Amino acid sequence: MIRIVGIILLLIITASLSSLITNGDSSAQGIGSIHPISSMLTDRAAHTATRLADGRVLIAGGFGQGDNSYRASAELYDPSTDRFAATGSLASGKCCHSATRLPDGKILIAGGFNGQYLDNAELYDPATGTFTPTGRLTTPRMDHVAVLLDNGKVLLAGGVGTDWTFLDSAELYDPATGTFTSTGSMSAARESHTATKLMDGRVLITGGHQGRHAAIVIYDSAEIYDPATGTFSATGHLKQRRHKHDAGLLPDGRVLITGGSDERDDENAYTSSEIFDPATGSFSPAAEMPGIRYKHIGTSILLDNGNELVAGGARNAVLYDSKQNTFSVVPGDLGTAPLSRLFSTATLLLNGNVLITGGYGINQHVSGQAWVYSP
Repeated sequence: MIRIVGIILLLIITASLSSLITNGDSSAQGIGSIHPISSMLTDRAAHTATRLADGRVLIAGGFGQGDNSYRASAELYDPSTDRFAATGSLASGKCCHSATRLPDGKILIAGGFNGQYLDNAELYDPATGTFTPTGRLTTPRMDHVAVLLDNGKVLLAGGVGTDWTFLDSAELYDPATGTFTSTGSMSAARESHTATKLMDGRVLITGGHQGRHAAIVIYDSAEIYDPATGTFSATGHLKQRRHKHDAGLLPDGRVLITGGSDERDDENAYTSSEIFDPATGSFSPAAEMPGIRYKHIGTSILLDNGNELVAGGARNAVLYDSKQNTFSVVPGDLGTAPLSRLFSTATLLLNGNVLITGGYGINQHVSGQAWVYSP
């Protein structure tokens, strides 16, 4: 009798474990989890977070709570302690700038906004912990995209300039000379667009908008920048017009496009995703995300295991499995509002974890909180 009862209990335990695996136990499926760490030294949104060569992360600029609250401060995250420490300051407060790690390990901070549209740029030197000026952009710009090209130069494209002028122009920063020069222009002026470097070195630009309020035009168009020719050329159209979305490279060279919205902004944020295939130059629908997500540019991270973490723009992060074309919710809250972590950052660490910092939520204050995702 005792043996029979033992066998029954074993069967029950086995069935329970099987149910956990098939019904979404995160540890069993290797989804990982998110946990909070010590907060940043100050609250920030629309800031930048850039991994240094030694594995630390430079957090720079952004805006805080209240009008004209533009951050000049910067801080360093140390993965060995999960803590932040102050470092040198930017020349002036700014948000909506770009930060790009150069081949020599320095960080290029370019453009941005602080009540004025900025054309200044500076370099952060990890060896000294200081920022120093470098060349000026060819035009003031904020909310632009920036990509390090295979030739060591940095492509900056689009955004908004003086007097709310929407920009189709692009330029190149050359670290060898410390100067910016114009390159070919996009086919359309774009803000809230994405830029993704493809495996062949070209750069995919997707979506975005120009205009404000009743005059806003949201794009389903996409184009590709070829560094060899310095020109942009049209490619396939998105399946859905979108801006304030994100794009991330997948292991096979395709690009995952997630979320965003239409003219109604947060009132019609998307759950949809799609995939760009460079081999065909076309977009195709992908799985629906478990919830709405927008204002999460730069928070799609290709993990060492081949999955794509989409970390910003919502109260939860999700994990995309390109082989199964499925999204899974990652355990661990990032906020209480459905649209949380707007204009936050996500940075892949050397140990394979991901640092998530700052942002804000609908009807919520700008945050100084930070989290780490562990696969």
